[in-house]
Amino acid sequence: MDDGSAWSAWTAIAEAAATEAGGVDVTLLGDYLTELATASAAGARLDDGALARCHALGARASEQGVPLRALVDLYLSATWRAWRALPAVRDAADPHAIHDVGEAVLRAADDAVAAAAEGYQAAGRWAIRREEAARREFVDDLLSGTGEPSRLLTSAELFGVDVVGGHVVAVLSSERRFRDATPVVARVEDAVASAAGDGALVATKEGQLVCVLPTTKPHLDEVVAAVTAAVSPNMRGRRWRCGLGRPYTGPAGVVRSYDEARDALRLADLLELPEPVVRIADLLVYRVLLRDRESISDLIDSVLSPLRGARGGPKPLLDTITTYATSGANAAATARRMHLSVRAVTYRLSRVHDLTGYDPSVPEQLYVLQTAALGARLLGWPS
Repeated sequence: MDDGSAWSAWTAIAEAAATEAGGVDVTLLGDYLTELATASAAGARLDDGALARCHALGARASEQGVPLRALVDLYLSATWRAWRALPAVRDAADPHAIHDVGEAVLRAADDAVAAAAEGYQAAGRWAIRREEAARREFVDDLLSGTGEPSRLLTSAELFGVDVVGGHVVAVLSSERRFRDATPVVARVEDAVASAAGDGALVATKEGQLVCVLPTTKPHLDEVVAAVTAAVSPNMRGRRWRCGLGRPYTGPAGVVRSYDEARDALRLADLLELPEPVVRIADLLVYRVLLRDRESISDLIDSVLSPLRGARGGPKPLLDTITTYATSGANAAATARRMHLSVRAVTYRLSRVHDLTGYDPSVPEQLYVLQTAALGARLLGWPS
């Protein structure tokens, strides 16, 4: 067989193998068949140059989105189809020579497929790292509000997030930092995809889990419930909380809702709230108090300073003021909530009156005491 005939034969074999592998690009075989013929004739293995070319072809297949199974099928199909056309097989004089050629062909095929698969997997890992880096950059730009607008919109489209629409941001915080590519994050992603559909984003940032949820869904509470249900099984014995911002539109709205969700978490920790899900909409009064620290500090000093001298410190009396106010100024309800006797509650309220001069039984004076007590908790007074 002359060179022209051999080339035509290899081309026909390569095209048949490509068809059998699902119609993949025939050029992904490169010069494998001619290199296979050379190696089998010499009873040798593929040289380093041939393996490097197979490695590069495997990487190209990965970049083209060709399944690894189809790539392996291409090479193995080409190998068995080329068997009878190999000069070393066609010209073999005895069975022993056929055995030797068979071993050389199998070794060459094994080496070629291994090199191609390694290149394929390496390219896949690089593509994943590149996509992860791009996604991380997009998340950072989106939540910080510092991203260049056109690039942000392009990236948002790539990751399926309509940043122009309305969104609410939920932020989950735990004693253990959330990390990407962990089972709990995967469960939250599945829960969000199922409950919220397209347009949502789940990512980690600074150890917290951030969910950017589209407001196009009418039942946002159900989405939040699905997120917390996905997290709960992993949090047994560990403290965790979900902060929820308010809905806004546009990229700036995502940043604002994200900041509010983190504020909700911070305020809930300061106030030692028991609820696992806290909404900034329910905590706006506390944000107002914190905006004027000088005034609230002055109120605390003016109203609560005498409580420093109370037996047992000011905390029991502050807790009593807060609980009494939130119980509708009802001593019996306060006692039940604090697991105290009514007599103990009334004694504490009397001590507050004696020490501060403000009477909790008078609504206007109770409001002053409650506001000062809330400020004390927010600012960590008296410590």
